Amino acid sequence: MHGVLLVDKPPGVGSAQVVRAIKRVVRPYRVGHLGTLDPFATGLLPILIGEATKLAPFLESSHKQYEGIIALGAETDSCDRTGQVVATAPVPRLDRAGVAAVAKQFIGEIRQVPPIFSALKRAGVPLYKLARRGEPVEPPPPRVVRIEALELDLVDFNHLRVSLICSPGTYVRTLARDIGLALGTMAHLVQLRRLATAGFVVVHAHRLEELMEAPEQLSQHVIPMAEALSKMARVEVDEESERRLRHGDASALIPSIGAREGLFMAVRGSELIAIAQCSGADGLRLLRVFVR
Repeated sequence: MHGVLLVDKPPGVGSAQVVRAIKRVVRPYRVGHLGTLDPFATGLLPILIGEATKLAPFLESSHKQYEGIIALGAETDSCDRTGQVVATAPVPRLDRAGVAAVAKQFIGEIRQVPPIFSALKRAGVPLYKLARRGEPVEPPPPRVVRIEALELDLVDFNHLRVSLICSPGTYVRTLARDIGLALGTMAHLVQLRRLATAGFVVVHAHRLEELMEAPEQLSQHVIPMAEALSKMARVEVDEESERRLRHGDASALIPSIGAREGLFMAVRGSELIAIAQCSGADGLRLLRVFVR
C-alpha cells in the first residue's frame, strides 16, 4: 500500500476531503496529497500513501498542466466563480489575433499577487479562513512564477478557454484576473481542470466515487514508489547494501555509484530503498530512507 494513488477529483470536494476519504480505507497508513486543488476545480490529485508521503519534495517541483474557462466582465474577491463580485467592466470587442497577443505577454517569468482566498497562512491560519470570517486580510506579497505555455481561445463574446503549463505555485485564478485586465476588462475563473502534475496525467487517474464503491480493490491502483520516481536516476543495490541503507549507512552505496553525481534512488529489484545525493561539496548524503 506504500505508493501513489491518482485521483480524478470531482467538483465540490476539497483536497483535504479526498485525503480523509482515502485515509478511512487505508488506515493506519499515513496519507497526503500533492498540490491543493480548489473545491470547484476538478482533475488530477496525486494521493501519497504510507512511506510514499516522504516523496513529496521530489515530486512537487514539476510543472503542472491545466485547462479552464475564464468569464470576462466581472472580478470576484476569490478570483473564481465561488466568490462575490467586487468589480465589473464592459467587455471590449475581441478577436483571435488580439487574444493570442495578450497570451504571449504572460509566457515566461511573471509576478503574481496570490488571492486572499488561498491556503497561504498568516500566523498559522490559512488566509481563506480569515477572509471567510470577515477579518481584514492584507494581500500576500507578489511571487515570481513561470508560465511555460499559454493558449487563449474565444468561446463566445465574454468567455475564453485557457490552456497552460506552469510552474508550481502558480495561481490560475490570479492569472485569469490578470488576463482580464490585460484585455481591458475584468475577469474571473469559472472552470478549472488539472491535466498533469508530478509526471502523472489525468487519463490514468481514477474517479473518487469508483474508488469508494470498491475500497477492497484500491490497492490494485496504487503506483509503487520506485515507479512513481521513474524519471529519477537509479542505482541497484544488493541484499547487504540494502540492510545497511535501512539503518542509515550511506557508505553502503559507495561500491554501486562509481563517479555518479546528483540525485538518485537506491533500489533492489522494484523496491525503493532510499533516495540519496552525491556532490563534490557535500559528499554522499541519504535524503530519505524508506521502511519496509
